[in-house]
Amino acid sequence: MRALAGLLLLLTAPALAQQPPQPVSTSVAPPTLLTLAVTADVARPPDSLRLIAGVTTTAASAAEALAANAAQMNAVIAAAKAAGIAERDVQTSGLQVSAQYRYVAEQAPKLTGYRARNMVTLTSRKLADAGRLVDALVKAGANEVQGPEFRLSQPDVALDEARAAAVAKGRARAELYARAAGTRLRRLVSISELADEVERPGPQPMRAMSVREAAADSPIQAGELNLSVQLTMIFELEP
Repeated sequence: MRALAGLLLLLTAPALAQQPPQPVSTSVAPPTLLTLAVTADVARPPDSLRLIAGVTTTAASAAEALAANAAQMNAVIAAAKAAGIAERDVQTSGLQVSAQYRYVAEQAPKLTGYRARNMVTLTSRKLADAGRLVDALVKAGANEVQGPEFRLSQPDVALDEARAAAVAKGRARAELYARAAGTRLRRLVSISELADEVERPGPQPMRAMSVREAAADSPIQAGELNLSVQLTMIFELEP
């Protein structure tokens, strides 16, 4: 019996020795991430503005409407240049000639004449003279003025300041969250910029004024432009 037991042990020992080692678990808990959306703003005074000046004329024929419009618009452009607007800062932004009809119920439309409309976009860097510019355009014959739209010629300089402020703001906020959670920041994983923009009011229509109404400079205030940057920042927290 002892001999048989010894034989069985010898036969099973090699099989036991040949079993592969069991793998050791190496799973690691995923990192704890903190994602923040951050916005920072800076304000800057504008250094230029844009105005749109328009002339609308009507006549019995398209040619007459266009000719009258051309003469009136040439006077408006001459007034803009006399007010200090450079040639490169005058750009035609729209020219239309359209037929005008009178509509009566149950009757065919009746042609009543033609309308010509010409618009020019003007850029000025003399903000203090904006009111006088508007008045000069109206006196010269502009019967539509849109604007002003205030602008910043080099917004990237101010936007870079907003970007730096946004990163500092995001890190400070992340550290606050980490302290509140009883841990610490380990590293910054990523930064992505969602948007940057210069917030400015769009051009607003201004009614045409008579020469008498335009005798005093139209009050125009430049104020400030708000430049904004939006970031997404992802931080890893200590385990």
